[in-house]
Amino acid sequence: MPAPAQACRADSSEFDPDRGWRLHPQVAVRPEPFGALLYHFGTRKLSFLKNRTILAVARSLGDHPDVRSACRAAGLADCDQGPYLHALGVLADSKMLVLQEVQ
Repeated sequence: MPAPAQACRADSSEFDPDRGWRLHPQVAVRPEPFGALLYHFGTRKLSFLKNRTILAVARSLGDHPDVRSACRAAGLADCDQGPYLHALGVLADSKMLVLQEVQ
């Protein structure tokens, strides 16, 4: 029996930290002492960023060619990026982040 079509389909928006991402244009960022709140005006979803480092990374994504570069610029060593990459992947899944357009 073949696998369901959804399981076989490759999603082009699947989070890949070696690609360029940015905040969705409809996402508003409100810094807070604990990190930040993100609100997506299109989907009406609310997300919480739990510290200022992930906020710095999320805000700077569009300035870097890939997510790992943004993490390094925020002071995260490659070996410390795991939890941040996971959090950014969750944001991508919830459409808070979108792929950068290739220019």
